[in-house]
Amino acid sequence: MRSLRSLLPTAVRDLPVGPGERILAGAVTEDGTAAAGTRDALYVGETRIPWESVESADWDADSTTLSVAEVGSWGAVRPVHALVLPDPGRLLELVRERVTASVVLQRHVPVRGRHGVMVIARRAPRGDQPLRWVYEFEEGIDPEDPEVRRLAEAALRQAQDEVGLEREG
Repeated sequence: MRSLRSLLPTAVRDLPVGPGERILAGAVTEDGTAAAGTRDALYVGETRIPWESVESADWDADSTTLSVAEVGSWGAVRPVHALVLPDPGRLLELVRERVTASVVLQRHVPVRGRHGVMVIARRAPRGDQPLRWVYEFEEGIDPEDPEVRRLAEAALRQAQDEVGLEREG
């Protein structure tokens, strides 16, 4: 019986991953870049993206493109990786499962009508890191507005209390 590793393309098998990690699925992009997923992270070439740092991953079957957006900071350009994968293999399934598993809580807080802010808690797969709490502000919502900030912070405190976790800094 062949091992999973032996079924992966050579470029994926040769990708350096972190200590204690092993490649679970992978594919090679149209331009020859290896992309692989472990229990803990997505690797795009030698770039390591922890699953809890992936904001979204979208598959476009027509262009065979997996777009992976990283969690970012307000006002900063978010890294987005566009991976053209002619043969994605099991990588898409792994990405979907790992990103979904990292979300502990996601709550929409209305600010103006239906527009508002999303409070999100993300967890590293190993569970050895504190939850990562982030805000996602919808278009038209100014995070610098004191009322928006007050509502977002109150929602964050409530969410943290509901999941029974101590607040970070």
